[in-house]
Amino acid sequence: MTFSVAASNASIRTIFVTQWFDPEPGASRGLPLAKWLSAHGHDIRVLTAFPNYPGGRLYPGYRMCWRQWETMNGVPVLRVPLYPSHEYSIGARLMNYGSFALSASTIGAALIGPGDVGFVYHPPPTVGLAAVALKAFRGIPFVYHISDMWPESVVESGALGDGLFGKATERGISGWCDFVYRRASAITVLSPGFRKLLIDRGVPAEKVHVIYNWVDESIFTPTVRDEKLARALGFAGRFNVMYAGNLGTYQGLDTIIDAAVLLQDVPEVQIVIAGTGPDEKRIRLFAADKGVKNILFLERRSQREMGAVNNLADVLLVHLLDRPIFHSTIPGKAAVAMASGRPILMAVRGDAADTVLRSDCGLVIPPEDPHEMAAAIRRMHAMNPRAREAMGDRGRKFYLEHMALDLGAARMDSLLRQVARS
Repeated sequence: MTFSVAASNASIRTIFVTQWFDPEPGASRGLPLAKWLSAHGHDIRVLTAFPNYPGGRLYPGYRMCWRQWETMNGVPVLRVPLYPSHEYSIGARLMNYGSFALSASTIGAALIGPGDVGFVYHPPPTVGLAAVALKAFRGIPFVYHISDMWPESVVESGALGDGLFGKATERGISGWCDFVYRRASAITVLSPGFRKLLIDRGVPAEKVHVIYNWVDESIFTPTVRDEKLARALGFAGRFNVMYAGNLGTYQGLDTIIDAAVLLQDVPEVQIVIAGTGPDEKRIRLFAADKGVKNILFLERRSQREMGAVNNLADVLLVHLLDRPIFHSTIPGKAAVAMASGRPILMAVRGDAADTVLRSDCGLVIPPEDPHEMAAAIRRMHAMNPRAREAMGDRGRKFYLEHMALDLGAARMDSLLRQVARS
């Protein structure tokens, strides 16, 4: 199926299914997309879970119950229960993913109402159960958006191990994903590399469409530096290289700590690690054991606060482990940095590195190499500030021309309408 960006304003009933949604961080395909579609002729309803990511605890103001309706910026949102967790253990993850899949495909499918088309956000792949249920019992065809490739990502994390159980689980996940792919009317992915992986797995090429990640543009945009906030957070008077986001195993945070050790002879340079996640406690202890004094840990802040915090950074750092699956992705942090007009230090191979090189908005280094990271930070610190700002300006220009919400959402709108008609 091919599609054009021309879109009609005729009304269309769209069911949006996602385990993660605002106010959880990183849900750029969440409320911003839902609001855009609602403003362009979609009668949209969201089916999601009670917010608990990334800490695994319910957000303030929410209480677990069998269902809860709320309205967010004019968008109706139905929340159904799940087991809140973001632990490493396979059992806890299965409980978290499986509980939402079960409640979404039963309670959610019963209460969400009729629709002409569904938009389904993956990961986790278990969300496909709700998509299949809505198609089977309500006749709703769906567009399946993939922002993390399974089982490749979970296999390469080492979570499944090398034994018979791990191999059997990998085959089970792969078989389930293929089952959902066949039932999707169209599939969207965030990078050319993901598209190639799906085609290699046997998904018809005409079924797979690349739509780059965008961000919440009301939050992530260039603004005047808030000096009061800089002093309050400990940024003032330093050259700040910031990693912001989930603190997990995939992010390879040990490399960042080791790079900080190598930079202790440059007192102006400060490495900022902002966020929380399952690896937070370990990485804080690791930094303490190293005795580094040039690292600032920031507690997790709300998504809305992060726009101002990002604008305090001289450089935004993106790092993932050097695994083949990550060579095919473009992390959401890259889009955030570009939309914010900040220079990027990209330590991810493949599509992510190509995007930075193509836009000339930062430096690219190999992942998991603290010496290269420290050398690149020294180089960026030594640059004329205007040269760094020019990098950020080029990234912002690239974002607006290739990745912005208006561009991606218009393409999604057109695809959803074609699926509904067909």
